[in-house]
Amino acid sequence: MNRPLRVLVAGESWVSEATHYKGFDAFTSVTFHTGIDPLRDALTAAGIEVAYLPAHEVPERFPHSVEELSAYDVVILSDIGANSLLLHPDTWLSGRSRPNRLKILADWTRAGGGLAMAGGYLSFQGFEAKAFFHRTPVDDVLPSVIALHDDRVETPEGAAPELVDNTHEIVAGVPVEWPGLLGYNRFGVKPDAHVIARINGDPLLAVREVGEGRTLAWASDIAPHWCPQDFLDWKGYQTLFANACQWLTRRS
Repeated sequence: MNRPLRVLVAGESWVSEATHYKGFDAFTSVTFHTGIDPLRDALTAAGIEVAYLPAHEVPERFPHSVEELSAYDVVILSDIGANSLLLHPDTWLSGRSRPNRLKILADWTRAGGGLAMAGGYLSFQGFEAKAFFHRTPVDDVLPSVIALHDDRVETPEGAAPELVDNTHEIVAGVPVEWPGLLGYNRFGVKPDAHVIARINGDPLLAVREVGEGRTLAWASDIAPHWCPQDFLDWKGYQTLFANACQWLTRRS
């Protein structure tokens, strides 16, 4: 019997600081939030093992070698910028050399790994271009062509995805009608990429084979705000992302 798929999700968390003013007095509060639960619950329900690195742990704990990455079948980067992978605390705080984990991730992918990036304010090029993946080794292996500028598209009115290829393995068993999404990252696609779904005429879901590995770009979020509750409750949500992980590992 095949062992369960092992997926590493990096990102999908944030810390918020608020200042509260009450007359002459003010105080601050800090809260921690994650957006991993919908995806983790969906994959776990499909029998997939999920390891999770929240954003603040990525700089120190994200795997440092192809060998360490080999513990996983799929890596999903979701709302986590390139700097969090580039700048280990040893480099940032002490000026010491460390491996370039963007290069390592690309090498692992070409050797047979499955790499996916999901959209968000710190995905692809992101808010004010701060995600910073343009022309990185990760950009080289993804199906997307990442813009140099802020690539967000906000669609608060809701934008309905459109299937381009309803025969692809990733959308097997997924209903043809999809709920609307509230935003996405706009990117192009490489000549050897395959677009499965579009949104507003832009790529929403694209895949690519790179060496022995496979990559996937999902332009929208995996949880709010771009991925609204209607999409999370949609019966195709679990099937879509479980199929995506299976395809990335050639277990479809």
